[in-house]
Amino acid sequence: MDKATATVPKHAVQGVASGMLFMALFGTMWAGIGIMGLQDWGGIWPVCVALVASAALVLGGQLLRRSAQRLPDQVAPTDAREDKRIGRWFGIVFAAEGVLIAIASVVCNLINRFDLFFPTMAIIVGIHFLPLAGLFRVRPYYLVGIAFCLLAIITLLVIPQSAVFGGQNINPQLVVLGFGAALTLWVVGAGLWVLGQRLVRG
Repeated sequence: MDKATATVPKHAVQGVASGMLFMALFGTMWAGIGIMGLQDWGGIWPVCVALVASAALVLGGQLLRRSAQRLPDQVAPTDAREDKRIGRWFGIVFAAEGVLIAIASVVCNLINRFDLFFPTMAIIVGIHFLPLAGLFRVRPYYLVGIAFCLLAIITLLVIPQSAVFGGQNINPQLVVLGFGAALTLWVVGAGLWVLGQRLVRG
């Protein structure tokens, strides 16, 4: 048994695998927003690309979980308390994100500006990555949070709401925002896979 196998706990690798599954799930959701903006342009191919990308992350996450089975699962009391603290704060951040998105949806409907909802949601999602970066000690999450916020602002200020592309009416704002956010999450998911492999192999 090598040094990495002797020192890296199973739950650490499983946490990385869970992160990959989150990136796959929400990457698919954002890709769906981009596909909605295409308004049938490209046919089924954008859907296929989104499903393949997310399925690859899901498969990678499951394989990483399987690789983690050979790692020790002993958790020191201090580590257990830290894991509980992290889980509690993750729940708080995730719940706050959900509440803010729900409020944004209601407000955008009340002012009859639902076109602002998805950019606003992207900003909320981006902000929620900032505390998670410190909580999980994953510095790239800071970049993800900033990328989401910038993507939303650029979408609102620069990208038009309608255009004709290839003879088909599309919503460029949803296309740019949806696929931009999905690509960001997929790249992060791939990075987590690399991190997980390093943890397993040392």
